[in-house]
Amino acid sequence: MTRAFFIVGPTATGKSQLAADVARESGAEIVSADAFQIYRGLDLLTAKPEASTFAKAPHHLIGTVPLSEEMNAEKYRRLATSIIEKINSRGKLAVIVGGSGLYIKALTHGLAPLPESDSKLREKLNALTLTELRSRLCEFDPDTSEKIDAKNRRRIVRALEICLLLGKPASKVVAGLGESGLAEPTIPSTGVFVFRHREELYQRINQRVEIMFESGVIEEVRNAGVTSATASQMIGLRDIRRLLVGTMSCTQCIAEIQQATRRYAKRQLTWFRRQTNFLPLNLSSLTHNEAVKWISLRILSESGTRDD
Repeated sequence: MTRAFFIVGPTATGKSQLAADVARESGAEIVSADAFQIYRGLDLLTAKPEASTFAKAPHHLIGTVPLSEEMNAEKYRRLATSIIEKINSRGKLAVIVGGSGLYIKALTHGLAPLPESDSKLREKLNALTLTELRSRLCEFDPDTSEKIDAKNRRRIVRALEICLLLGKPASKVVAGLGESGLAEPTIPSTGVFVFRHREELYQRINQRVEIMFESGVIEEVRNAGVTSATASQMIGLRDIRRLLVGTMSCTQCIAEIQQATRRYAKRQLTWFRRQTNFLPLNLSSLTHNEAVKWISLRILSESGTRDD
């Protein structure tokens, strides 16, 4: 049986430091489930762990993909599954850490086979306004229309494309819905969902963005080069590029990124509460060491249950 333990939750909760200490205690290796930290470069913008955190345990799928390359849940699933198998072959536990819900669900529930992009159809869809796209998606697939980010044009186009190519709602074929033909779960969904009180989480987000700017994120973005459509979805990338061309002030840019990150964290909280059955753990009620001990004991308990 695959040996893995998930630590999931919203951005800025403190998952990276927590997971590194848990992995060190458990002799485990870490596999990131972050859709943007997987990219090489933009370390500040994506809040990659510091060197001291990396030193505590082996880390995988952080900074491994060029910014110019497209990524999706299926590519991630293949990469992560291969790495987890190798970690297990060394007799070690894989601790999967992140906040990208679809990437995590791709591991725990598999993915339905989705059609490749159709260039002619994509061209027609790209010619529509965002309002027209949202209207059509609502008509074909109200469930997906309700859940998807209303401002994320790329995701709306892809969802509508799937509907039109398959002749049925995208919500019926995405990961984890138990539709006939869906891949069997590949990794047991054992783990914890970590979160913090909203006020504390938002304060951590605001502070992190300020530190990001103090540390040189503007120059980092200036030197980033070509980014793929998926990499371009990173929170803050477009805002900083607007700052660089003079259409936004630094103060406004920081405020925009803080707000966008808070909204993202809110969506993550909602997603993990509704879509997973990981044990909830409120980090606002525990010290860091208490949380490490609690999770480490949980891992030991799960390991004992499997051995029985």
